[in-house]
Amino acid sequence: MMQLVVRGKDMSYTVETINDCTKKLVFNFETLDLTAEIKKAVKQKQKTTSLKGFRKGKAPLSMVEQVHGPQIESEALNQFVQNQFFDAVQKEELRIVGYPTFENMNYDEGKSVKFDALVEIFPTVEVKGLDKITVTKETVAVSDEDVTAMEKNYLGSKAEMKEIEEDVKLETGHFAVINFQGEKEDGEKPENMKGEEFVLEIGSGQFIPGFEDKMIGMKKGEKKVIELSFPTDYHVEELKDAKVKFETELLEIKQKMFPDFTDELAKEFGFESVEDFKTKTKANLFSQKEREASEKLHQEILEKLIEANKFDVPASLVSQQEASLKEDLSRNLKGQGFNEQMLGEYFEKWAGDLSEKATFQVRSGLILDNLAKKYNVEASDSDFDAKIEEMAAGSGMEAEQIKSYYGSDAKLKGNLMYAIREEKTFEKLKEEIKVK
Repeated sequence: MMQLVVRGKDMSYTVETINDCTKKLVFNFETLDLTAEIKKAVKQKQKTTSLKGFRKGKAPLSMVEQVHGPQIESEALNQFVQNQFFDAVQKEELRIVGYPTFENMNYDEGKSVKFDALVEIFPTVEVKGLDKITVTKETVAVSDEDVTAMEKNYLGSKAEMKEIEEDVKLETGHFAVINFQGEKEDGEKPENMKGEEFVLEIGSGQFIPGFEDKMIGMKKGEKKVIELSFPTDYHVEELKDAKVKFETELLEIKQKMFPDFTDELAKEFGFESVEDFKTKTKANLFSQKEREASEKLHQEILEKLIEANKFDVPASLVSQQEASLKEDLSRNLKGQGFNEQMLGEYFEKWAGDLSEKATFQVRSGLILDNLAKKYNVEASDSDFDAKIEEMAAGSGMEAEQIKSYYGSDAKLKGNLMYAIREEKTFEKLKEEIKVK
């Protein structure tokens, strides 16, 4: 364990390196003078003190000190400890993370004091091995089928659901109108496993895995008992891995009938014509796929950088990132109907994954920060404006509307500027590594 001893009048402290991002400062004051701190603490206490015969804040300092002596001494000692700690941090030029933990306090009233301060610091990161990294970027292409699928999304609001009168078998893409009743192993038939004239899109994954697959091939009027097991990770505790059978009756088979996509309809959706829709949709889909391919490439780059550069990360940064991930995930899960009990079960089950993801993100951030400094990369106002224009083009929203949204919240804008800095760093980084 490395130690650095710093000495001054009537005191000394030792800096111990616990790991790459943790230091312990061991303080030992063999003689102690709290006069300045006590004087300051008395004046602070005077402001809020009411003593008999004096208005609030007007009691003599000597009386305030006499009445509140132990508390004042405690506050003075606390102030002394804080001052000495931050003085040492400045002298050692430590880039601290979060707050220190004070331990092993040994105070001999008015004579001497010893204490330890455990503190996390940002680790020194020097990214190496860039010349050995090889990654592959996916080739991006947009097919006619991709454009047709997007066309159907737009026409969805105009489509009509019609029953198929012919003698056909149920297949993926059809809409099944069904009656069903679920039965548990013990014979119970819960109300929340029952449905009448329920419309289910086959292939949508709306029901538990296997249900829709086992319906394929059924004909109108057919009845079938579908036997399944609920998934291991199902969000209702008592149904995890539970075996169940569904008595199912197929009442009707329907399909969506889409109107022809005409210039008039294209104008309703904000395009000049069908041709304009196809041109712009193809460009937007290409940009979207290009972003997805870049994100996948960046993830691969980070994984290889982390593998090649081992260093400790501050636990407090990981905890903060994990809390942020949980907050975002909670919001999404609540939107899907999760209550507090379900959230608790979910986070208990996936705690390890969340911690691993948070650690990865902290490592990634520290590596990218080091590289940004190496390349002298910063996010400027012109970068911000360019990103707003890019977002507007991809979303169909007005640039000023998006700019106003980010401009109204310093944290939101800060996050976007950080993301822009990372993007620019990746562009510089890709000049140094091999990208196939």
